[in-house]
Amino acid sequence: MRPSPSPFPEPNLPNIKAAIKWQRQTERRTLRNLDLKTRLKTLFKKAIKTAPETAPAVEAQFDKAARKGIIHPNKAARKKARLARAIRTAKAAAAAAPAATVTTTKKRGAKKG
Repeated sequence: MRPSPSPFPEPNLPNIKAAIKWQRQTERRTLRNLDLKTRLKTLFKKAIKTAPETAPAVEAQFDKAARKGIIHPNKAARKKARLARAIRTAKAAAAAAPAATVTTTKKRGAKKG
């Protein structure tokens, strides 16, 4: 059903019924795609910061989004490579951290004053 005519019509209002439906479908798809893109960004950030063991699941989500056309396949590949690199550097830093920590003791005799 078309909205009632007004003296100031909405821009880009289609004249054909099918085009009105296409417009509605596009709005729904845009919202769905935006939601998925936001969720992918969140999964990516969480996988980098907290849980590297979730990387395969995150990579699968990127592949699925690329397969459905939500994101470009090259973007999915780039994000997966960056995720793998971030996890690799985090593991290397975690392995090097215990070896690098050296405990120092304070001298107790000298006071500053």
